[in-house]
Amino acid sequence: MSHLQQEFCGRLKTGQPQLGLCISYPSPGVVERIGEDWDWIWLDGQHGQLGSYDTMLSMVRACDLAGRPAMVRVPHHEFGPIGQALDMGAAGVIVPVVNNVEEARRVVQAAKFPPLGGRSYGGRRPIDVQGRSYSDTANQATMLIVQIETPEAIENAAGIAAVEGVDALFLGPDDIMLRRGYSMTTPRSRETLGNDMAAVSRACRDAGKVGVCVGIGAEMFTLCVETGFTMIVAGGDVPFLANTSSATSSEMKAILVGRQSTPPAVLASPY
Repeated sequence: MSHLQQEFCGRLKTGQPQLGLCISYPSPGVVERIGEDWDWIWLDGQHGQLGSYDTMLSMVRACDLAGRPAMVRVPHHEFGPIGQALDMGAAGVIVPVVNNVEEARRVVQAAKFPPLGGRSYGGRRPIDVQGRSYSDTANQATMLIVQIETPEAIENAAGIAAVEGVDALFLGPDDIMLRRGYSMTTPRSRETLGNDMAAVSRACRDAGKVGVCVGIGAEMFTLCVETGFTMIVAGGDVPFLANTSSATSSEMKAILVGRQSTPPAVLASPY
């Protein structure tokens, strides 16, 4: 187990919320620059633009440089992408759309070494960095986070959380809202997500597992904390880039509009 993984596991055991940063764009420099502001980093290999092996490996290395654990979201349940992400040295994998106990058991097979699972040994980077005995502690050191994103998964949350090898349940707010009939422009709130959040948090608490949710903005972050989630995604490169750009542009344009009613100063020629 690496020092970084050991430290993060220790922080989770305290129950103190750990703040996550979501990264969607392929820029290791962004992680290097702002990663230290957060407790853990979600690298979105499902819906983000981190597609290639080389890019994702660079992103995981940037997380290590920032001293923050990388949790890589893979695109599906197959052995290949789950094992590859862990072989890059990621501190954990996030697996989307896990609907029932059978699916949870299958992803455990992909993410955990025997006898618990069937993960293949031989990750180049873990061996190079931690030595050939990395597999001795990998099952405890690397997190398997399964996403609860459908009404079916909500109904099965308790059973999924009870599966040995599943370390955390991550409520996917957009997908569950979409499947509940909400438009994606509907605000996330206690009214739209509160019951589903409570169900996932309760399942995690009863099984002694970690609850993960997205809590961007004061209202949703507070709701995540009050509901009992421990890993809370509270920021991301996309909102930081878009919101700051929009706010700065609007501020400068307002200055220009204000100056239109004021005659420009006449400057003396320097020549």
